[in-house]
Amino acid sequence: MASDSKDIAGPAQAKLKLYSHCQSTCSQRVIIVLKLKGLDYEYKAVDIMKGDHFDQEFERLNPINFVPVLVDGDVVVGDSYAIILYLEDKYPQHPLLPKDLKRKALNLQVASIVCSSIQPFHNLLIQKFMETKFNADEKLKLVQHHVEKGLSALEKLLKDVPGKYATGDEVLLADVFLAPQLNFAVTWLGIDMTQYPRLARADVAYNELPAFQAALPERQPDYPSSS
Repeated sequence: MASDSKDIAGPAQAKLKLYSHCQSTCSQRVIIVLKLKGLDYEYKAVDIMKGDHFDQEFERLNPINFVPVLVDGDVVVGDSYAIILYLEDKYPQHPLLPKDLKRKALNLQVASIVCSSIQPFHNLLIQKFMETKFNADEKLKLVQHHVEKGLSALEKLLKDVPGKYATGDEVLLADVFLAPQLNFAVTWLGIDMTQYPRLARADVAYNELPAFQAALPERQPDYPSSS
C-alpha cells in the first residue's frame, strides 16, 4: 500500500515551549539562542511578580521554582545554562561553542562570571531580601557595586580580544550571556559603560542583531502595556 508524504515523514514534532518572564535575563538568554538557531517556540508567561512560579503546576516543571523552563516533547529542562547546552547539543545550527579549546574556555568563563557574579543581583529573591535590609538608595548602590565588579572582571578578561563581539567576530555563548546583563546594567542600574570600552563595543554590536533585539523585555508578550 502506498503511503502519503505525511506517513513517510512521521508525526510532526511538538513545538518547543518556553516558560518565561519578560524581565528575566536568564530567559532572555534562552530566547536569543532560540532565535539564533531558528527554532519555533511557544512563549508561556509566568508572572513571577505575582508568585505564579510557586504554583504546583509550575513546580512540577521546575522544583527550584525559577524561570526559564524549556519543554521539548517529553524533555523538561530548567535553568538557562542547562537549557542552552541542551539546545546546543540537539540543534547544531548556529553553534555557540567554537572548536578551538582556548576560545571555548573563554566563552565558558564569560558565561560563568555572568551567572555567578552579575546575574544573581537581578534575581527576584535577592532583590526582595535586600529590600528588607536596605532602603532604595542603599540597595541600588549595593547592586551597582557588585555588578560593576563583575563587569570590571569581564573587561579585563576581554580587553585584548579582537573582534566585534565578546570573543571575536562570531556570535557565541559569551555574547548570549553577556548581552542581557549589559542591557540590565544600563537600563535598570544606570551604569556608565564608558568605563568598559571593550564591553561597550560588543553592546553596540548586539543592538544590530535581530535575535538579540527580539529577546528584549519590551518585545515579550507579557511586558506591561504602557496604556
